[in-house]
Formats: sequence, C-alpha cells, structure tokens
Amino acid sequence: MPPVFLPDLRLNARLDGPEGAPPLVFVNALGTDLSIWDDIIACLPAHRILRFDARGHGASDVPPAPYAMGTLIRDAERLMDHFGLKGAVVVGLSIGGLVAQGLAVKRSDLVRGMVLSNTAARIGTAEQWQARIASVRDGGLAAIAEATMERWFGRKWRDTPAMPRLRDMLLACPVQGWMGCAAAIAGTDFYQTTATLRLPTLALAGANDGSTPPDLVRETADLIPGSRFQLIRGAGHLPFAEQPEAYATALRTFLTEIGHD
Repeated sequence: MPPVFLPDLRLNARLDGPEGAPPLVFVNALGTDLSIWDDIIACLPAHRILRFDARGHGASDVPPAPYAMGTLIRDAERLMDHFGLKGAVVVGLSIGGLVAQGLAVKRSDLVRGMVLSNTAARIGTAEQWQARIASVRDGGLAAIAEATMERWFGRKWRDTPAMPRLRDMLLACPVQGWMGCAAAIAGTDFYQTTATLRLPTLALAGANDGSTPPDLVRETADLIPGSRFQLIRGAGHLPFAEQPEAYATALRTFLTEIGHD
C-alpha cells in the first residue's frame, strides 16, 4: 500500500485483514522494520492489523536525530487516526512497548488492551544508551551489531536460525533513525504513568533476553493491576522469531480471553 503522508513526515505502513474486524496495532523494536511480524500476522487472519516502520526505520522518512518519545507516540496516534482504528490492542515490542504504554495513557479511546512484549517502563540507563549512540555515530551499526545480537538471543546467538536475517535488518537501519530512537529510549521513564493504567495487559518475556530480562518485564507488568505475565522459554528478545508458535498461541489466547477475537 502507498505510504501515509503526514504533514511533516512520510511513514511506511501496512494494513492487513478484513475491514471492520477487531483491530491490532504492532509496533516494532529498535533497528527493525514491519516485516519482523510477517509470520505472526499470518496467524491472525481474523483481525484488522496495522503495522508500520517507525520514523528513521525501514521505508519511512529519516529525520535527523535525536527523537523524543512523545514524537514516536504521536506518530502511532496519527496513523491510527488516519486509518480510523479505535479500541485496538497494541502489541509493542521493546521500544514499541514504550510507545504502547505512552499511547494508552494519552489516548484511552484508541487502546483497549496491550501486549507488552520484551519491554519495560524504563529500558536501560541514559548512560548506556549514550555510549551506544556514540559507538554508532563513530562506527555505524556494525560497531554494535554483535553485542546487540548477544543481548537479543543470548550466548549462543550465532547458532540462532533467525539471527542472520535480523542482523542484516539491523545493519540496514539508517544510522540517524537508530540514533534518534535510541535517544528516545534514553530519555524515557514511564514507571509513574504506566502505574495509572487500568486495561487488559499481557506481558511477554523471553527466558534468554538480555535486553529486557524477564524480571524487568514482570516488574513492569506488576504496575498494571490484573495484568498477565508469560515467560517464553527457548527465546530471547524477539520470541516470535525463535518460538513463533508459542508466541502466536499466547497472543490468540489473550485476545480470546478479553473478547477481542
């Protein structure tokens, strides 16, 4: 489908599934594009699904870094308004989970439920992210690629079948886009605002995730009364790539439980 032209930005977006079906919105991780969800989308044929490349990623425009988290949330908000999606379940992965939390606080009419996948209310420290940004500024994404793969997939990252494609995706990410979104993560702490949320929430963690370890994901889930937490074994930061059947089953079960199917 053609890109969405917002007043200040062109975003690459894709809408799948039957019109009028229960809406889902998928928000990607740092350094990835909307194609990471391909296998999962195929498992959810009865939903209207929006996914998109964040600013600075994939086929979307690449404004100069840095970006603010509020800007990324506003991008998702404008896309949902553009397509007329309300009452959606937002599936946010890593930085996408931060976007989901911020969007749910800002626009309760757009978000009726969340899947917080391999994410937290705060991810890492500002110092960690500034060091990574400096490395990428000096040496490109190749400078952090191996360390990122180890955080994503664990010590045996070289043996992970999904790794080569995802490593190539990371290396193809525009440097300005990666640095821009990394700066947004560095400046985000949603502990207080996420604790105000009262909506159905599933938090998913990968047992081998070094970016957002299971205890961190659980801590964030505990901020939201009634939330569910599920650990996916044999998976790291991108469990849908390593354990797609378990991931799809977790999503379908949650959507059925909350009557969004």
